[in-house]
Amino acid sequence: MNYRLSAAELDELAAYGERRRHEVGDVLFDEGDRSVDLCVVLSGQIDVFLYENDEVRRVGWLEPTQFTGDVSLITGRPSLVRGVMATAGDVLHVAPEALQRLLVERSDLSDAFVTTFIARRAWARAKGRASVVLLGFAFDRDAFAIRDLLTKHDVPHLWVEADADPKAATILERLRLEPADTPVLVTGSKTILKKPTLAEVSSALGLDLLPDGACADVIVIGAGPGGLAAAVYAASEGLTVLAVDGVAPGGQAGLSSKIENYLGFPSGVSGRDLAERASVQAQKFGARIATPARAAALDKIGADYCVSLADGRKFRSRAVVIATGAEYRRLPIAECEQYEGRGIYYGATAMEGQLCKGSTVVIVGAGNSAGQGAVFLSHLCQEVHVVYRRADIRDTMSEYLVRRLEETANIRLHPSSTVVGLDGDGRRLRAVRIGAENRKAIVEAPFLFLFLGASPSTQWLAPTLARDAKGFLKTGGDLAPVELVKAGWALDRMPAQYETSWPRVYAVGDVRSGSVKRVASSVGEGSAVVGAIHRALAETAAAPTAP
Repeated sequence: MNYRLSAAELDELAAYGERRRHEVGDVLFDEGDRSVDLCVVLSGQIDVFLYENDEVRRVGWLEPTQFTGDVSLITGRPSLVRGVMATAGDVLHVAPEALQRLLVERSDLSDAFVTTFIARRAWARAKGRASVVLLGFAFDRDAFAIRDLLTKHDVPHLWVEADADPKAATILERLRLEPADTPVLVTGSKTILKKPTLAEVSSALGLDLLPDGACADVIVIGAGPGGLAAAVYAASEGLTVLAVDGVAPGGQAGLSSKIENYLGFPSGVSGRDLAERASVQAQKFGARIATPARAAALDKIGADYCVSLADGRKFRSRAVVIATGAEYRRLPIAECEQYEGRGIYYGATAMEGQLCKGSTVVIVGAGNSAGQGAVFLSHLCQEVHVVYRRADIRDTMSEYLVRRLEETANIRLHPSSTVVGLDGDGRRLRAVRIGAENRKAIVEAPFLFLFLGASPSTQWLAPTLARDAKGFLKTGGDLAPVELVKAGWALDRMPAQYETSWPRVYAVGDVRSGSVKRVASSVGEGSAVVGAIHRALAETAAAPTAP
């Protein structure tokens, strides 16, 4: 975690930075600062301080040949800590722009920095060291939405339950607030947000730094496995890239507690870890990512494309990759929406696991995501009930997962069954009613996890972008001549493999008609599409202008 640079590495770094003398007490970077330099200690010592639990604490120090920073140096998010010169000495300052060049040009140094940055963020998360505090009620849907946002963006934070944690009353008293003011987000010593919207949280933490009018060679819409792969490969091959996602990097895969059949990870990898690493990797090559930022429209402007966001911003590019995946299906039960975030969830990650530890839970679904969620929760919960319509779950779930479900003592399978009702007091789910052909049962379970598949996120697109009968985008050889004529296709070539009925607009991953709906295939499509983009951009040499 505190990597020491060799003499040869320090010599390489010298070309990217500026050597400066600092005296005791000099502040090199402060909490909330953006565009922070990478600081390499040549002599002296830097102390690192964190505003935590209403006091400033020293959480580390850096000696000669060591360097400051975590992944925020790559993502551009504000610093969560303060760096102060404890012993006078010389420091090599590497500005953000120079660090960006270094990460691309020097693979050996890039490996050292990126690995250390990720390890430091993971350490802060594991140790609960955080200057960001969220105080709220566990089953308040607004508090849950903010927790979900912080977790998906890997923001180290302290969660304080307003009705269960002794610290809650002290924090509210210090801030002169009441329980009715929750959820409350405190970022270090400087920012207090009362009942913030997700957009306000995103702005305060620097999760979305894209200005209105931004331009790029490629805009990637959706930051699931397919979108992130497209961003990584496009940026690494010299294209300028903007990526937006309405929730957070990872897509549906980001909700998987453990993906065990992804190539190269024999022990499995959580969707969150995979998304975090892919997001950092894309930004290392210069891609700019904004989340949560929902695309609302895609329009043609001459030879370019304009992507309009729901918040009114407009971005322009010469090519677009649509990787919006699909949206979760709800139960056809009136009470379903009422209990979302209050007992009903659409992913079984560590955060949800904390909520339902020791309880009985019900999972609805027969796909791999449902199986992975059931296995994960079986280690935390008293009992796990898996409900699915099919008579044989092997029709839709991988064999290794089926065997694991059958062999786990506290997992109960309910084939040919559906959830027919929910019981609760309006604020908390209490029980789930299950119906089958000849029987009904009530499971006293305050937690229900839905893995019902999804509908393609294509409703925001123009109707001339051809779709199949279920709404998934058609690409390449699946496009009929009449669909190309209707879309106004005027090129003297046919669409490339992942190209839609609009030239230089591509679809990859779950949103594409005929996709396999697997993480590996989405990554493959996202990486393969970049070659087609390069060829298509050669047809239009002019760079896009601001919308």
